[in-house]
Amino acid sequence: MADSITLEQIVEHKREEVAREKAATELSVLQDRIGELGRPRNFFGAVTRRPKGMRTAVIAEVKRRSPSAGWIRPEYNSDDFDPVVIAKQYHENGAAAISCLTDREYFGGDISYIHAIRDAVPLPVLRKDFIIDPWQIWQSRAAGADAVLLIAECLSESQIVDMLILAHQLQLTALVEVHDMDNLLRVRPHIGFPARSYCLLGINNRDLSTMTTDIAHSMRLVDLVDDPSILVTESGIRSSEDLARLRRVGIRIALIGESLMRSDDPGGALSDLLANS
Repeated sequence: MADSITLEQIVEHKREEVAREKAATELSVLQDRIGELGRPRNFFGAVTRRPKGMRTAVIAEVKRRSPSAGWIRPEYNSDDFDPVVIAKQYHENGAAAISCLTDREYFGGDISYIHAIRDAVPLPVLRKDFIIDPWQIWQSRAAGADAVLLIAECLSESQIVDMLILAHQLQLTALVEVHDMDNLLRVRPHIGFPARSYCLLGINNRDLSTMTTDIAHSMRLVDLVDDPSILVTESGIRSSEDLARLRRVGIRIALIGESLMRSDDPGGALSDLLANS
């Protein structure tokens, strides 16, 4: 897939997609589904309260493709792709939580993956998508998600605050992601609102202008983070040495997807990463 797709193009497509979905499914339908579900799993606790001996908590990601990489492995471009198989491998090999891409157009995901994974493994699950409308928060909870991603570059400050409040009302952890210093400074006053134990801060190491990744980006910005214990570094983590470098500056939660999904044994790749770190 061409790597010229921009975040603005993705968000514009998402607006059209969400408009269609909202027309097809009224909010009251989502609310009824939520009423039949139990309490979400504690995503925040799973990644911040590491068991003894776990030096870095890894949020392991189920990801088939991306605009920059295309299909991560040829076999993922198949109707036979089973996210549950990957999630089980992650659970068996030390993941603290699961992240699941649900965007269909650019990442090959599907929101049905969330419930399928959650039914198969006991780990909390993050819905990773481009959330630009509060309706998607309700949709995420109805689909079984335990956490949602809020990308600062896609949202105004007031939208972020409103969505943090709604996520908390629905007992979902919110992972607020930033790509650059300006957005970090913009969202920093709101991290931990309205309740500290429902909000994480993510720094994505991908440069949106070049699509390259560099974990030094998180290492440079960590001094601007009020509470590094809730900081999640995202993108570009490929080795146990990367995890060790991040720990040296106080970063102990990592979201890792592409480097694991490139392996013919994602679970084994995670196990090696954690054992060697």
